[in-house]
Amino acid sequence: MRKIYDAVHGFIRFNELERELIDSAPFQRLHYLHQLGIAYLVYPGATHTRFEHSLGVMELATRIFDRITSKSSYAAKEELAYWRQIIRLAALSHDLGHLPFSHVAEKILLGKQGHEKWTLEILQSGVFDAVFEKLQAAFPQKEVAIDVIKMAIGEEKLSTLTDYPWEFTPWERVMCQIITGDFFGADRIDYLLRDAQCTGVSYGLFDYHQMIEMLCILPVEGENTLELGIEENGIESCEALLLARHFMYKRVYQYSSVKAYSFHLARFMEALALSKKIELGTLDAFLALTENEILTELRRAERDPDAPGHRDALALSDRKKRFKALELTDQVNEGTLWALKKELEIPDEAIAWEVSHDKKRPFGLSFSVLTSRKKILPASRCSDILIHLGSAGWAYVDPLIEEKVRQSI
Repeated sequence: MRKIYDAVHGFIRFNELERELIDSAPFQRLHYLHQLGIAYLVYPGATHTRFEHSLGVMELATRIFDRITSKSSYAAKEELAYWRQIIRLAALSHDLGHLPFSHVAEKILLGKQGHEKWTLEILQSGVFDAVFEKLQAAFPQKEVAIDVIKMAIGEEKLSTLTDYPWEFTPWERVMCQIITGDFFGADRIDYLLRDAQCTGVSYGLFDYHQMIEMLCILPVEGENTLELGIEENGIESCEALLLARHFMYKRVYQYSSVKAYSFHLARFMEALALSKKIELGTLDAFLALTENEILTELRRAERDPDAPGHRDALALSDRKKRFKALELTDQVNEGTLWALKKELEIPDEAIAWEVSHDKKRPFGLSFSVLTSRKKILPASRCSDILIHLGSAGWAYVDPLIEEKVRQSI
């Protein structure tokens, strides 16, 4: 076993098979992708990367796997060694397809398929064939590469990426939830803890040790499948996670200054792509692209008025030129904003917006709970906490017209 020291989880150990994946070019590229995008311009400590996050997800996924399998008999003991290794490799692989600065320009450049499209391409490209073949030799009856893909990307996302009939057994659905689950997923747990620690915002901290201790595999009532649930004594830790998500969204992920910087960087990256300054057409070109190349183009564009994205490059380097991000209420829609733009005679280059077309509903605990009397109840029966995630949208305006627009909306 090898080991590496992590600021959040302490020593993380990995075997030779995992070391081979970690030492690969696609994984080493994660050293050069910030976990929180451009947020380090607002929170100077937010310089952590997808590399350390992926190691952390492997560590947490392993802890969850070990805990839930110690309580259940859904899989034979000889199967557990295989699935433990698959989970660890999938956890390492789950973020391989991220763009520079993570989610900042994902919607603009990758569309609805998101970074998972490139993760799938990387896993299917043959770059990890040597790793998969070694595990295949130990488990000749298994489909190693397919199982890693299924666990790393998840059933819902895979169904939108390809026409291949990805079939998941009840057991595989639970294994998927260990990494990509919306609530108990190791991905979410690690980024909340790591982002909170690195930004210095303590809202993201919660008792994840207690939560993992209480996790269990439960049958889904009326369906022939399984899901991750929790024992009754773990409800409070789940409520703490729910609140951590809420406050981290308000204070970090949807914080107005972070949104403003991200807006300019996304537009700048779009300008680079349209002018062919960066290429995303092939896997080789994608893997060659890191934040270093984007920052180099950014510095050039600052000095050259004719360069693609010049105005956004200036806004990223000069705080006085940065647009202000104004959060919109549910009463403001695109029609309202077009009318406002016309009424105030705002030029195209002085305002932009993004409006959510999904009605934001209160979000609560939505999994099953195993009570002390061995009854299975919906978590909504055990907790009254409801929160709102996300906003109705954002308007980005030139600072010279900020007050005028703010008063109108």
